[in-house]
Amino acid sequence: MDRIGFQLERYMDLVALRQKLVASNIANAGTPGYKTRDVDFASAYRGLLEGTPASVVEVENLKGRNDGNNVSLDREARLLAENALRFSTASQLMRARLRLLRSAIKEGAG
Repeated sequence: MDRIGFQLERYMDLVALRQKLVASNIANAGTPGYKTRDVDFASAYRGLLEGTPASVVEVENLKGRNDGNNVSLDREARLLAENALRFSTASQLMRARLRLLRSAIKEGAG
C-alpha cells in the first residue's frame, strides 16, 4: 500500500479504537467508580504514523457522580456521531484510493 493508503489505514485503526472505548464507556455508565476513557485523537494519530501505539487515558474534568462514575452519555453520544462521520469519510477515501489503484493496474496490463 502507498503512503496515503498507510495513513488512511492508521486513521481507521484509531477510529476503531475510539469506537471500542466509547462503547466501553457506555456499557459502564452504571458501574460505580468507572472513569471515562478516551484517546487524544490528533496526537494519537500522529503517534500511529510514527509507529507509536495510541495511549488510552482517563478523561479529566468530567463531572462525576456520588458513586465516582464520570461517564456522560451526552458526551459519548456526540463521540459516537463524530466517530461515525470519521469512519464514513475514511472508508470513502479508501474506496476511492483502491478504485484509482485498480484503474492504474488495468491500464498497465492493457
